[in-house]
Amino acid sequence: MSVARGEIDAICAAFPGAVLSGPGELDAWKVGGKMFACFGHEETRTENAAAVSVKCPDVETAEMLIGTGAAGKAAYFHRSWVSLSMPDLRPDEARHRLAVSYDKVRAGLPAATRGTLAPREGA
Repeated sequence: MSVARGEIDAICAAFPGAVLSGPGELDAWKVGGKMFACFGHEETRTENAAAVSVKCPDVETAEMLIGTGAAGKAAYFHRSWVSLSMPDLRPDEARHRLAVSYDKVRAGLPAATRGTLAPREGA
C-alpha cells in the first residue's frame, strides 16, 4: 500500500503538457508553468520520496482529507493544498489525487495555453 517516487513521476509524465521542474526550482511537476505536484527542494530530488503535495478543488476538500487523516497540511502552501504520505498512499488514490490537482491547475490556465494541450486520457 505504498507509492514510490518513480510511480508518481510516471503518472505525472502521462498528463498532457506536464513537465518536471528544472534546476533552481522546487522539485515539482508543472503544466503551463504552474505547479500541480511538489516534493520539496530540487537539490534533494533523489531524496524526495516521503510525500507529495497536491492541489485540491477547494479548501473544504483539503480540510476533509486532513480531518480524516488521508492527508496532512502542506507546509508553506495555500490551504487548498495537502501533503500525501507516499508510504501510506494507495496507487489508485495517488492517480486520483494527481489527476484532480492537474485538472484544477490546468483549468486555471489562460485559454490560449489550455488550447495547446491535448485532452487528458480518462478525463
